[in-house]
Amino acid sequence: MRQTLTELYEARVTAGQLHADAAQHALLGPLEELRLWLEENANRRVGLFAGLFARPIQPPKGVYLWGGVGRGKSMLMDLFTAATDIAQKRRVHFHAFMQDIHRGMHAARQQGVEDPLGPVAEAVIRDVRLLALDEMQITDITDAMIVGRLFEKLLAAGVVIVTTSNRPPQDLYKTGLNRQLFLPFIAMLQDRLRVVELESPTDYRQHRLQGAQVYFHPARTATAEIAALWTDLTGGAPDTPLDLQVNGRRLTLPRFANGIGRATFWDLCAKPLGPGDFLAIAAAVRVLILEDIPQLSAANYNEAKRFVTLIDALYEARVRLVASAADVPERLYLEGSGSFEFERTASRLREMQAADWAG
Repeated sequence: MRQTLTELYEARVTAGQLHADAAQHALLGPLEELRLWLEENANRRVGLFAGLFARPIQPPKGVYLWGGVGRGKSMLMDLFTAATDIAQKRRVHFHAFMQDIHRGMHAARQQGVEDPLGPVAEAVIRDVRLLALDEMQITDITDAMIVGRLFEKLLAAGVVIVTTSNRPPQDLYKTGLNRQLFLPFIAMLQDRLRVVELESPTDYRQHRLQGAQVYFHPARTATAEIAALWTDLTGGAPDTPLDLQVNGRRLTLPRFANGIGRATFWDLCAKPLGPGDFLAIAAAVRVLILEDIPQLSAANYNEAKRFVTLIDALYEARVRLVASAADVPERLYLEGSGSFEFERTASRLREMQAADWAG
């Protein structure tokens, strides 16, 4: 017999997979209504595709679910998406989705298409009735200028959008360049999606790392522990590289799944990256697993400087760090120019290991 979202949620609580949370529970009813509509209308044409003489079926509003990190937004969206019994659905991290959009637009330009967004949007509309986007956060002006037109096309065609974010719509792209051009998109989100705050007082992401070791040394002994944390935090989801656009350049995070990034020290600190790159990474991930931090000295001064900048970016953004290194923070940089300045970084690395850090 088909179970409701509430029954599925309560079964997970009973099984010890979830903690009962009143704020999460309150959202199950509205999501169930949306699920039922999608299943009942899975084979009917909606929006612009209702047909010339058919009365268009207007889908209900989607959901913009926002709240603090670790409150269970992604879990609720995944529960809803997995339980919605339609074939034309897609669940994807927002950054990965926009990465696909950029790739499609580039291909369309190569073919001489005047408006490259048109065929890309049409492909999404053809394949998707439910689009679930995790972790909407817009930091790049290119994304900011595209996303409004894209959502307008998707919503007009009857695509139901459910998205999560750490911030309310009015705070998206808050200090971005030419933000006034982005404001109509915010108004559209507030009009076309049901904006709901998840007000749970508990950070469940912190609970996953509560009491867990998050800094390992020496690095060579930590392979199994890092792999276990990666599997636990990502839920075993397959990972892909994440491409970020930073000032017209492409920055690639080698491994990414469910908001968790993974890279080696050399992936990020041996390349000519700067503060803007590390800020983009900090904005895109909830947790960063950084492996193989070496002993630092004058011999790798440039790499050490980038490492300091990376840690500053993660610290300021309150991103959880899981790291493997050659030694404890205080003994990573013992000699050479910059060793005195590194004391602050060592202090931050030590602080970021605390169970309640970023709570």
